[in-house]
Amino acid sequence: MGIVHPHLWYSDNALEAAEFYVSVFPNSRITHVVHAPADMPGVSKGAPFVVSFELDGQPVEAISAGPSLQLNAAFSFVVDCEDQAEIDHYWDALLAGGGQPVACGWLTDRFGLSWQVVPRRLMELTLSPDADPEGAARATQVMLTQTKLDIAALEAAYRGESPGSPHSAR
Repeated sequence: MGIVHPHLWYSDNALEAAEFYVSVFPNSRITHVVHAPADMPGVSKGAPFVVSFELDGQPVEAISAGPSLQLNAAFSFVVDCEDQAEIDHYWDALLAGGGQPVACGWLTDRFGLSWQVVPRRLMELTLSPDADPEGAARATQVMLTQTKLDIAALEAAYRGESPGSPHSAR
């Protein structure tokens, strides 16, 4: 049976991107690098060409194949975070070196790859069949105003509390 995995296209820095990603996520490693043969259009002979790596155990492949294709937000990796400390850690790490925050927990790293850095709690508050529909709507509205997601503010909105109220820090 085949293995399904993402394949990412970079202009010329797939190896640099892979090295960055494996430095950010635990249980990650580069597994193989294929260097370009002499007859590869747009790629220098011997340059890193195809990079296979594992990202938190997930197989990923990247290619440095010139600027004819570009990464965009139609594809993103989701980082499910247990708590605010994890959100803060991955948010800061993925923005390092020139990444750009977007909105609603999304960011684009310095290589052009889109990421969603989200708390697991958001799904419980907004998409769970057990969620209160009014609370879910309030939490969703707050999420839509945030760039980096803030669990305490989402939970306060779910409970119907204003962000600065004494009970919003629970």
